[in-house]
Amino acid sequence: MKRTWILKFFLLGLLALAVIGFVTQLLWNWLIPVLFAGPAITFWQALGLIALSKILFWSFGKGGRSWNYRGGPGRHWAAKWDTMNPEDRERFKEKMKEKWCRPADPERPEGQNPGAQA
Repeated sequence: MKRTWILKFFLLGLLALAVIGFVTQLLWNWLIPVLFAGPAITFWQALGLIALSKILFWSFGKGGRSWNYRGGPGRHWAAKWDTMNPEDRERFKEKMKEKWCRPADPERPEGQNPGAQA
């Protein structure tokens, strides 16, 4: 029973791969030669194109999602922020301001663009 289920699943996968390959080949040969004067491709080249697009554009992450979707580094910092007490948060904010924010120029009036010419 289990063997036949595995065989059916494998054959269904091969059929799906063949259909996707033929659809890719037909679309390519219909559009690319007319629009861009490109070459027509074979079925095997279409499967290669699908594999290349998988490598270049799809995620290899869990569930096909990119790491940003699962949280990425933002999840780490959110958890760290939640464990800080108010004094630590204020200290952290001040350090970030010192590191990333430019001090105000006392010679320049408020709201004037530094790149604007007078």
